Amino acid sequence: MAQPSSHGATQPPLLGEFDYVIVGAGSAGCLLANRLSTDPSTRVLLIEAGGRDSYPWIHIPVGYLYTMNNPRTDWCLQTTPQPGLNGRSLSYPRGKVLGGCSSI
Repeated sequence: MAQPSSHGATQPPLLGEFDYVIVGAGSAGCLLANRLSTDPSTRVLLIEAGGRDSYPWIHIPVGYLYTMNNPRTDWCLQTTPQPGLNGRSLSYPRGKVLGGCSSI
């Protein structure tokens, strides 16, 4: 059965075995996948839950203001209420695109 992608299109299921499975295509995940894949005998799978970084504001320096707390590019996480903050919670921006937090 095909799996839906983050853009609604279906992709065929992944078959086979991999030497390494890297979850998260942020800066570290992409770098690690690149380094591991330099050996042609090594099979590397890089998985990213978010989509491509095609949102125009990602590529503009001041655009981070439009990417944080935006469900298109951010997971929109909140901390639990903190006693040291008088019970307030904080936004915890985490990138939901290829490139991860370095993209937002």
